[in-house]
Amino acid sequence: MTRSVLRYVRHRITQHPDTEVTFEAECLHCQWQAQPSTDSAAVDVECMRHTGRSNHRGFRRICTSFAMVVRDE
Repeated sequence: MTRSVLRYVRHRITQHPDTEVTFEAECLHCQWQAQPSTDSAAVDVECMRHTGRSNHRGFRRICTSFAMVVRDE
């Protein structure tokens, strides 16, 4: 009979160190998209400019980040 030992090690999820969070937005009324940026305020300004030109007021906002699981020590 084979015996095995189970050991549990705590882990956590964290942002990948070689990446940054990216913000994007797209209009809900047309095919317009904001230029992706690491600065959320820059994307918001582009959305406000689009609203001023087109009177489109609805946007889908996207925040993308990459994560990894690491041992919690």
